[in-house]
Amino acid sequence: MKKLQLLLLTLLSLSCFAQDLVVIDTAHIKCSYVYKEVKDTLKGSTREDLVYLQIGAKISKCYSFYTHRFDSLTSSDEGWKELHAMVRAFSANWKDKDSYPAPASDPFPRMTAYLYKNYPQDRMTVADRLVTDYYQYEEDMNLQEWDLQEDSTKTILGHECQKATCKFRGREWTAWFALDIPISDGPWKFSGLPGLIMEVYDRGNQQYFCINGMQKVNAEPISYGIIGIDPKRIEHTTHRAFLKARYATIRNDGNPLAESIGLQLSPRKNPPRFD
Repeated sequence: MKKLQLLLLTLLSLSCFAQDLVVIDTAHIKCSYVYKEVKDTLKGSTREDLVYLQIGAKISKCYSFYTHRFDSLTSSDEGWKELHAMVRAFSANWKDKDSYPAPASDPFPRMTAYLYKNYPQDRMTVADRLVTDYYQYEEDMNLQEWDLQEDSTKTILGHECQKATCKFRGREWTAWFALDIPISDGPWKFSGLPGLIMEVYDRGNQQYFCINGMQKVNAEPISYGIIGIDPKRIEHTTHRAFLKARYATIRNDGNPLAESIGLQLSPRKNPPRFD
């Protein structure tokens, strides 16, 4: 009985915050991708994520399962209690501070961006955050110029895939797309191929996506917004301005969290090494 009451209270809390979300389409296919990112190229440490791709008739949405779980938990009092318990368990079990733990045991968000392709039409909207500040910017669709490799094929999840390559955002990428799934989409910002992208990675495998599941769903809502965040808090900006703000935040220059409580932080003595 107590568990039922707790569940009802949690659902009631989430329903209040869900009013900030807007259903913009319904998905008929849902894919999941393993996303691995090299966080430190010198140590070789990696961090793993689980990325969902909802595909609707007009719009698709890509996001991290773990970030969505974090946002859901922090939108209610009961969720915060559950998150605190997860953090305590995580801290007690994470012994090796130089490596990243298995994603299932890590309660914190991963990829923070929520990406909406063809929203608005022929454009892509990206909602992202920096500490406690939220931003939104638009980009063009089909940003990659692919070179198809018709003589290179392999099988992924039982689907015959063809190879394609491109240069994008300073990296050389290789993608494998399914010839029998005529959906021009994929994880993160990737799209523009004549089939669903099943696997994509950069040279050196510092960024790696690979599909590990795909299912048909019955009109699953594709919602725009972030649970618990008033849309008025999301600042409209440009991709370039967002990257400059993120760079400043990482270096502790103009840290928005520090400024919000009246602190002035100087740049780190040893700025982080990152690409």
